[in-house]
Amino acid sequence: MTDPFYVSRCTVRKVRGVHRRARLATGHEFDMGVHGPIKEHYGIDAEDLPLPVDFLVATAGG
Repeated sequence: MTDPFYVSRCTVRKVRGVHRRARLATGHEFDMGVHGPIKEHYGIDAEDLPLPVDFLVATAGG
């Protein structure tokens, strides 16, 4: 097996409840959480924040 071409380096920490903050190796930070139907389905009372999958979809589509 060959060495990997790229290795992602990031950290994710819990802010409170379902709120998470990610920090990339570049120093950029972004917040993740829940919103819309997910909050309604689980009865979560929290600030509306993008789901982690929202970032993946935006990246793939962008």
